[in-house]
Amino acid sequence: MVVDAVSNEKGVSKEVIFQAIEAALAIATRKRYPEDIAVRVAIERATGDYQSFRTWEVIEDEAKLEAPQRQIYFSEAYKKDPNIKVGAFIEEPVGSISFGRIAAQAAKQVIVQKVREAERVKIVETYKKRIGEMVIGVVKRIDRGNAILDFGGNTEGIISREEMIPREAVRPGDRLRGYLKEVQNEGRGPQLIISRTAPELLIELFKLEVPEINENRIEIKGAARDPGLRAKIAVKTNEARVDPIGACVGMRGSRVQVVSNELAGERVDIVLWDENPARFVINAMAPAEVASIVVDEESHSMDIAVVEGGLSQAIGRGGQNIRLASQLTGWDLNVMTEQEAGEKGEAEAKARQEVFMKQLDVDEEVAAILVHEGFSSIEEIAYVPEQEILAIEEFDTQIVEELRKRARDVLLTRAIASEGAVNTTDPNRDLLEIEGIDHELAYKLARVGIITKDDLAEQSVDDLMEIEGMNRDQAACLIMAARESWFADEQQDEGMEGRQ
Repeated sequence: MVVDAVSNEKGVSKEVIFQAIEAALAIATRKRYPEDIAVRVAIERATGDYQSFRTWEVIEDEAKLEAPQRQIYFSEAYKKDPNIKVGAFIEEPVGSISFGRIAAQAAKQVIVQKVREAERVKIVETYKKRIGEMVIGVVKRIDRGNAILDFGGNTEGIISREEMIPREAVRPGDRLRGYLKEVQNEGRGPQLIISRTAPELLIELFKLEVPEINENRIEIKGAARDPGLRAKIAVKTNEARVDPIGACVGMRGSRVQVVSNELAGERVDIVLWDENPARFVINAMAPAEVASIVVDEESHSMDIAVVEGGLSQAIGRGGQNIRLASQLTGWDLNVMTEQEAGEKGEAEAKARQEVFMKQLDVDEEVAAILVHEGFSSIEEIAYVPEQEILAIEEFDTQIVEELRKRARDVLLTRAIASEGAVNTTDPNRDLLEIEGIDHELAYKLARVGIITKDDLAEQSVDDLMEIEGMNRDQAACLIMAARESWFADEQQDEGMEGRQ
């Protein structure tokens, strides 16, 4: 009856309570013995009757008996139970204690501890499944700028000062929503780590207010926030007849206003998502009017030109608008006026034109045509389909073939130079001391891995014939010159042996 009552009151399984009582009775039973023995108590779950057993762990005969009162050798245990195995426990019934005042007090302490541990495990398991969701709690107190929330059932959450919306007035008793980021199981109990500044909270609030999102008729593609001031959220429709922006705004702005009020008046821009990154960025830059946009996929950035007088609006207060648009779209955005964009484009075009003139050895007119047609690198000229270049009105087949040939020659030269730079190692000084080797030849040898005099001595004439400008006589002379030190060492060794 006690187990039933405690289990129902605390929401903990009966088995946990039974195990706590068994542990308490075992502790009380051990106190009757002067030695440090091991005791097991078994309670019959249906009747409440219990038995006590003294236990020994069975260890190998060769092992050291570290706890004589709790361990027994296998050979001795085998005499009592032929089916026993090493690592198992052998038991012997002992007299059970009566469940008196001392045992009851010990049982109470153990039960409280076990119940508390079980409650913690239950809370952690429950809320770990909810990480990434929105939760709601009551402000219990404010501690050094951190808000402590009560979620009931001995469960507390904390919104740190960094995760609070700046300048938001929060008082004890207020009900707050937050985004559950983490569950920590600390010594004083489980604690939920909550955020009020996470972009995910904005998404969850819109899911709460806009039924079309839960019906999968509207999809949220991302969100960016400057907590308490401004936010942008990207939406798309999965049904042509549904207006995603209108649905999120609501009748007379009712839906977006509820979200804004929950976030301490944060102004929310609802942006139409587009699979075309440039169009998506233009939508995200609203209310700024974009005049032109240049996409650089290699650096994952975009240059945005806005109409004259719209630069401050595009950037926003403290760079807020451009920063949120960049976070929402995932692109690095550079905003400028139309005049600045034109000047930058002219400078880049002039730089590309000069590169083409220098590397392809063409005149200014041909280089200008290539830049005007959108070619930005030597690689493009070398490898784009020939028909694309032939489509240029000013070029004929002969010019195109010559341009592609020169472009490929430039790339080949670069590759050879790059490979030489990677493989070149400075030759050792002893290699330069060999007669017949100058600096140029020494570096040619170093490029093929011959860096020291000993490296050269180990080569054959055929090996050196791979070097440009080398003939067989020269190769033989160089190898013999490198080996002179070997012969000198051998003669010195023979002289030492003769004196001995």
